[in-house]
Amino acid sequence: MQAFFIGQTYIDVTFLTDRMPTGDEKHVASAYAVSFGGNAVTAAFCCAKLSIAPVLLATVADDWLGRMFLEMATKYGIKIYSRNVGTSSLSFIMPNNGKRAIVRCRDDDYLNTFPNVDLSGCRVLHVDGHQPDAAIYYAKQARAAGILTSLDGGGLRSNTHDLLAFVDVAVVADRLCEQMCLAPAEMLDYLKGRGCRVGGVTLGEHGLLWYDETGVVRSIPALAVPPERIVDTSGAGDVFHGAYVYSYLAAPTRTWAEHFMFARAAAAYKIQRLGNEAGLPALQDIEAIQREFEKP
Repeated sequence: MQAFFIGQTYIDVTFLTDRMPTGDEKHVASAYAVSFGGNAVTAAFCCAKLSIAPVLLATVADDWLGRMFLEMATKYGIKIYSRNVGTSSLSFIMPNNGKRAIVRCRDDDYLNTFPNVDLSGCRVLHVDGHQPDAAIYYAKQARAAGILTSLDGGGLRSNTHDLLAFVDVAVVADRLCEQMCLAPAEMLDYLKGRGCRVGGVTLGEHGLLWYDETGVVRSIPALAVPPERIVDTSGAGDVFHGAYVYSYLAAPTRTWAEHFMFARAAAAYKIQRLGNEAGLPALQDIEAIQREFEKP
C-alpha cells in the first residue's frame, strides 16, 4: 500500500436540465451520469486512474448501491475496508453555469467501529474529515510513522480543528473560509497556526492561494477553460486532491508548486465532463490539458 484514503461514500446522480419541475410537473433531463462520489472517495478513484491504486476505508451499505460501489472499486483495483452503514448515501447534483446545486442523502450512523489497517509501506494518508474517529486515529498513526498526511477541507466538520494538528498538507475549499468567517489569507494563517507545513485554499475559477514549507504565500491561477466547455464542476476539487497525492507518490522530488499545477490540469479536465467517473483523467489527458492551456 502506497496510499490510504478515508472518507464517506456517496453514489452521485448528476443531471443536466434547463429547469426544475414544481408541483406535479415532470421534466426530462438532457443528460445524466451515475458514479461514485464523496470527497476522499473520488480522490482515491482519481489516484487509481492515474495508475496508483490506494487502499480506501469507506462507508458501505449491504444494499444494491453498496454492491455497485464495491464493483466500481474492483474495476479500479482499489482495496476497500468497509465501515458498515444501514443505507447507501446519495447525492443529487445539478450543474448550472459553472456552479452546482447538490442535495445529499447521507447515512453516517456507523454500525461497527473502524477496522485496523496496517500502514506498513504507506507513504500518504488522505482524509476529508468524514469518519472523524478513524480520520484522527490514523492521522496520529501516520504522523508518528513519518507518513505524509493530507486533508481535503471541503467543509467544517466536528473534528476539523483537532485533526489539523496532525496534517502536513491541508488544502481547503473557500466554503470552509465562509463557514469559519475567515478570508482566504486569514485561513492560511490559521492553517499555519495549526502546524500544517503546506496549506491552500481552492477558489474555483480564481485558482489556488497557498503557501509552501517556507511559509511564503503565492497563487496559482486556474486554467482558462472556455465557459462553453465547462459542463460539471462538481468533483473538481476531489480530483485536484487525488491528482496531487498521485504526483507526490510518482515524483516525490517535485516541488509542491509542481504537484499543484499537475492537479490543476486534472481539475481542468474534470470540469469538461459530466459526472465523476467520466471526469477522471489519465496521464495522457493531463498532458493534453497542459499542452492546450499552460503557457510555455
